[in-house]
Amino acid sequence: MLIQEGLTLEQKLAILSDAAKYDVACTSSGIDRRGQSGSIGNTSACGICHCFAADGRCISLLKILMTNACIYDCRYCINRVSNDTVRTTFTPEEICRLTIEFYRRNYIEGLFLSSGILNSPNETMEQICRTLWILREEYHFRGYIHVKAIPGADPELIACAGHLADRMSINLELPTGDGLRALAPAKSRKKILTPMRQIQNGITADRSAARERKKLKGAQQAVLPAALRDASPAGSVYRTVSSDPDTKPISAANGPSRKCLSSPVSPGEIADAEEVIPPRAPAPADVGSGIMPLSGSHLAGSRFVPAGQSTQMIIGATPETDRQILAVTEALYDRFDLKRVFFSAYTAINDDSRLPAIGTPPPLLREHRLYQADWLLRFYGFRAEELLTEDHPFFNTALDPKCSWAIRHPEIFPVEIMSADYHTLLRVPGLGVRSARRILTARRYQHLTFEDLKKCGVVLKRAGYFLTCSGTMYRPLRFDPAYLEAELAAGERADCRALSESAGPTGRQMSLFDDFHLS
Repeated sequence: MLIQEGLTLEQKLAILSDAAKYDVACTSSGIDRRGQSGSIGNTSACGICHCFAADGRCISLLKILMTNACIYDCRYCINRVSNDTVRTTFTPEEICRLTIEFYRRNYIEGLFLSSGILNSPNETMEQICRTLWILREEYHFRGYIHVKAIPGADPELIACAGHLADRMSINLELPTGDGLRALAPAKSRKKILTPMRQIQNGITADRSAARERKKLKGAQQAVLPAALRDASPAGSVYRTVSSDPDTKPISAANGPSRKCLSSPVSPGEIADAEEVIPPRAPAPADVGSGIMPLSGSHLAGSRFVPAGQSTQMIIGATPETDRQILAVTEALYDRFDLKRVFFSAYTAINDDSRLPAIGTPPPLLREHRLYQADWLLRFYGFRAEELLTEDHPFFNTALDPKCSWAIRHPEIFPVEIMSADYHTLLRVPGLGVRSARRILTARRYQHLTFEDLKKCGVVLKRAGYFLTCSGTMYRPLRFDPAYLEAELAAGERADCRALSESAGPTGRQMSLFDDFHLS
């Protein structure tokens, strides 16, 4: 593997931004952080602007790899060591310069940083930590940062990155352990899940510490005026305390210390992977010791991964069913408290007998159905075993998962809109979380009509088959599965066809250097 020397910054950016297009990051930041005097940038929980590339992927951040050099030979990866491709590497200073310059020009709202494995996981993770450190400490950048953790890196390096980034993610790569062993033998499920558990426990400990600090601060504020009334006769006690520049925050003086990896890992397993997560090593004496100085630094008082962690699975490179993928997704949410599980339709880029042939279109429609099902798991109270069964292990490509489930359960429908509870309303196709809440509020004051439901945001072209208003159907009910499927699928055919054909045989990420929509 030969790393190209002498490339300009723009040439590196062209190579490493293109190489990052297979990492998915279409999510809002999930955290609020105000700007400060002397710093640059801020973060809004819903402030990441989304742009969509021609292949349907969401580009919202400066999304780059630190390097596309890699010591691994994962069969599905364009950057695998056996591929003959131009290799290059950003220095931490170059990444920081790009981030700040793009941010100042209002091109981006944050950074998404991933990387191949350069020489070793520890060396790669240390370079990532250095990059984040320079951004936070030297440039005083307070914008959103999403960073990929490197499986196999030292836990102390993972902890250091966790105090500098807003969100961290570790790619699960493939849905099952069998697929990982077949296509990425250098990686293992245990190496991936161990840092994932570390980050989860660090987030949990950080939240607990924040609650304790809040309680302690509230208790001291309640006691403080009475205790200091005689000692401070002039002026407000609160004003006196807050105006003292030497007064340290209660959390720094008395709050519980936050040490990552401080509690043992309980054995855990997801789906069909047989490796059990081992107990974690004892915590280091101080987060970041030996890597970055803590005194006066961003690490000293920072939150640990405040926007949570996520992961990504490649769909279509291995022969798992949708049912297996959804079961793994549910287990990740239940056992690792993830914010998001992303699905990446595999684009056939490598010539290998164990992979789909080059030229095979990426399964974008399948990816779309998995995202719809993921939404049902997270917000609508569904379980994986409800949506797919052994007899039906794949999603219906003609219908969204919620409609498919409703057709298979005629005993539940139609639902009376004036009496159904919230959780039942959520199961009606065409009703979302907001529209269900609006219905619950509005029906306390009047009998709702179908016109009222439209104002509440209900999509009657789907919901009309499954609900009644004061006993009246929106359209004559003929609860025949074949008839309902044909009627509901008619409205989706055009969208599904456009989704399947939008990327063509290969995907393309939005380019920073041209606008192919105008050509």
